[in-house]
Amino acid sequence: MSSWLSHYRRLQRIRLKLLPEYVTRWVWVPRSLFETPASDGNRITTHFTGNEVSYSMPNASDDLFTREDPIFSNKELLEINHLPGEGRIVGRDDEISDLAAAVNPAIFGQSPSNVLIYGKTGTGKSLCAKYVSQRLVDTASEEDVTATFAYVDCAQDTTETQAVQTIADGVNEPSETGIKVPDKGLSTSTYYKRLWRILDARYDVVLILLDEIDKLSDDDILMQLSRAGEAGKIERCKLGVIGISNKIQYKDRMDERVKSSLCEREFVFPPYDANQLRNIMDARSDAFRDDVLDPSTIPRAAALAAREHGDARKAIDILRYAGEIAQSKGAQTVREEFVTQARERAETDRFRELIRGSTPHSRYVLQALAVLSLSSDRQEGFRTSRVYEVYENICDGQGSDTLSLRRVRDLLKEHAFLDIIEQSKHSGGSAEGSYTKHQLLEDPQVVKDVLTEGDDR
Repeated sequence: MSSWLSHYRRLQRIRLKLLPEYVTRWVWVPRSLFETPASDGNRITTHFTGNEVSYSMPNASDDLFTREDPIFSNKELLEINHLPGEGRIVGRDDEISDLAAAVNPAIFGQSPSNVLIYGKTGTGKSLCAKYVSQRLVDTASEEDVTATFAYVDCAQDTTETQAVQTIADGVNEPSETGIKVPDKGLSTSTYYKRLWRILDARYDVVLILLDEIDKLSDDDILMQLSRAGEAGKIERCKLGVIGISNKIQYKDRMDERVKSSLCEREFVFPPYDANQLRNIMDARSDAFRDDVLDPSTIPRAAALAAREHGDARKAIDILRYAGEIAQSKGAQTVREEFVTQARERAETDRFRELIRGSTPHSRYVLQALAVLSLSSDRQEGFRTSRVYEVYENICDGQGSDTLSLRRVRDLLKEHAFLDIIEQSKHSGGSAEGSYTKHQLLEDPQVVKDVLTEGDDR
């Protein structure tokens, strides 16, 4: 602290830029720069007297900030992007073993199998893929094989150019390769050429993790990556791709050539049950201080998450939010009543995450269902034709052309797979034939609020 004060007690030096070089000049600093209102105990106050600047430091007992967290001891364990150690991954032993077997050749410098992983949100797909990839890198190193993995969030990097730039930048070390990978400004082909040079210069094996692969605008990057060795783009490095998707129908719209090379192995991750969710949260309970969690807190959070979605991400969110609610209320323990309040916040965040990166028309279809649900007491759902009518009205209000009825049916099927809506088949007899009804599984008010966020700005 003394060095900090002495720095400000000196006359201020300002570097004045004089072409063609910089020189340092001593200048007097105006009194007004240092004069502030008298200290109120919560700010640093400066007083200029003659050639001296004096300081009044805040009261050491300032209670604006919490100096010791009474609830959490290591909150990072409850963050979604936290990659836990081996003992904290629960209920996915078989999936981890299967994935490890698929990429096992890589530890010997051989080509790993390309893999496609399916499963609903919060089932551990990304977590297990990252975990296995990191274990592979460590094990390969013991075999004198240089390996790494690159992670791409395809909901963010949706275009071929964005994705290949992210990969190239992630595996590069400019001081070693002499290659620069700027954020933008290069053609797609130039990014590829630099990527191939980097891979051959630095690695024996590289795994590319494409999370939410279904959000990519086209299959071009999949073709390039899955056939890079075969096409002679890379000579030394072996490349493997792990694609991750919430949509099991995603493969159906792939180019046949991509499908044949990318889908060498396929795994489906099922939702977690209540016991697994409870074990997952128990494994992270040391995020809290001792004796802070009521005995009923974790079982209640697990039951809520399992009953609705089997989503571990949501279960962990509920637990974290419950702790934050306890903090805000000044409570000494995280009680079951806080879990119920936390669920509402987690539900909103979960839905926001589910639709992240979705197209405007995908949102319009959900908004149509939310409007219908809020304006009706019926619980049995709404026919496709009725949903389409409201969807058309929403498109008209947004100044957007409508999609065909067939395409809207496809969007409804995708939402059903994600457990956002539920579909049921009905028979109307010889007069009406069969038809489908659609019902929101999410709170319609939550859906409407999230989908219309920012509309009034």
